[in-house]
Amino acid sequence: MNSKELKATFGLGAVYALRMLGVFMVLPIFELYAKGLPQHPGQAWITAAMIASALAQALFQILLGRLSDRIGRKPVIAMGMLMFALGSYIAGSSDRIELITLGRFLQGAGAISSAVTALLADVTREEVRTMAMAIMGAGMGLSFVLAIVLGSAAEDLLGGVRGIFKLTAVLSLVAIPVVWLAVPAPEHRNTAAAPTGSLAQVFADTELLRLSGGILLLHAAVLCLFTGMPLLIQQEFGWASDQHWKLYLPVLVGTLVFALPLMRRADRGGARGLLLGSIVLLAAGLLVAGLVPGKIGLIAGLILFFLPFNLLEGLLPSLVSRRAPPDQKGAALGVYATAQFLGQPVGGLVCVWALSHHGPAGLLAVAAMLPLLWLCLAYPMRPTPPRARDSEAAAHPST
Repeated sequence: MNSKELKATFGLGAVYALRMLGVFMVLPIFELYAKGLPQHPGQAWITAAMIASALAQALFQILLGRLSDRIGRKPVIAMGMLMFALGSYIAGSSDRIELITLGRFLQGAGAISSAVTALLADVTREEVRTMAMAIMGAGMGLSFVLAIVLGSAAEDLLGGVRGIFKLTAVLSLVAIPVVWLAVPAPEHRNTAAAPTGSLAQVFADTELLRLSGGILLLHAAVLCLFTGMPLLIQQEFGWASDQHWKLYLPVLVGTLVFALPLMRRADRGGARGLLLGSIVLLAAGLLVAGLVPGKIGLIAGLILFFLPFNLLEGLLPSLVSRRAPPDQKGAALGVYATAQFLGQPVGGLVCVWALSHHGPAGLLAVAAMLPLLWLCLAYPMRPTPPRARDSEAAAHPST
């Protein structure tokens, strides 16, 4: 990657990380916090508050992605971050579950994933795009681990969940100048010109739908992993939840390093073979973690899972950006991001059934069926031809 591509990759990665750090800190402790609110809300309201953000993300990704095709990526990202900050402030300023739920919904309504990914696709050449997107996605993974490390200390220092919500609002506002000042804009993009195609064009593309279906199943599997794995780590290692980073961090960083050469290969051709092989490894990782007893099974399963996961987090949006019509890139990535967030409720249904019938180890084994289903969906996929004009146009982004 050239210097401008690196600047864009790390700038947008920082935006992702800043946006998600507070969210990841809140999630493990939110249910206990909600049950202790003065009005003692029922489980239905607590669950509504938990899923409100993901639901809003699923609802608004396509809208904001398509809007970014019309008015430009950066204005949409800035509006989304302002909405996210407003929702965070509302959630952190009230002890009423109804207002907290509203705040969580507004957080999700700032659905910028599609616009951020489209912006990175605009300013990177195809031969480095998979690596750029994987590095940006790794920022989210590392923010998850950092949230585990800092969660307890932050809860005490900031005065609990309300303080974490307010910190999240501040971090999202800090991210806005990062986008405007640190991320170059593509010279070739004419933000005054409206897209000529329709959204139906995106939904009619079978190959794009295969990719969106894949990310849905991947994130359903991820939810299953992070539901069953903490229980097994506690059982096998005897660690409290705030110690689990000792396993997650080296696995995430180590597998990312090993995935880098594969990303270069994906950018130079052979993406279909890497995609299918990665899906098989995902299933193998879940099966090993669920069926091989002891610490070795958990460690090996995590490695087998996160090596392809790190690759796929960059490969899938890169393939979507290449396949989509140039004036529909934001819309196509909006559909993709919507499918990504819909993976959470799908994974939740699998978790509820498998945990009640088979326990945490059985949950991971059952979750292996998700990537196997994806394999059937992805196998007929055709190679995506390179779009030379995207590569040439992105080679010299403006500062």
